[in-house]
Amino acid sequence: IQYAAESIRVNSVHPGFVMTPLTREIFNDPAIINPRLERVPMGRLGTVDEIANGILFLASDESSFVTGAELVIDGGYLAQ
Repeated sequence: IQYAAESIRVNSVHPGFVMTPLTREIFNDPAIINPRLERVPMGRLGTVDEIANGILFLASDESSFVTGAELVIDGGYLAQ
């Protein structure tokens, strides 16, 4: 809000469980991934492209009137 009058927008992205090169090894372990997926309403991991698309939206002109937003991309995990 402090910089909105100067057309500086501040938003944040909050990803859920996402398969990445850094998480691949641990998420391939059923003992680790299955309890997490049971808590995600969409029942799957997110992808890096899904998170990137949210970031792309916030960085684009399509979100020119968006500021102070928290974009949660987590398959419904926090909405429960």
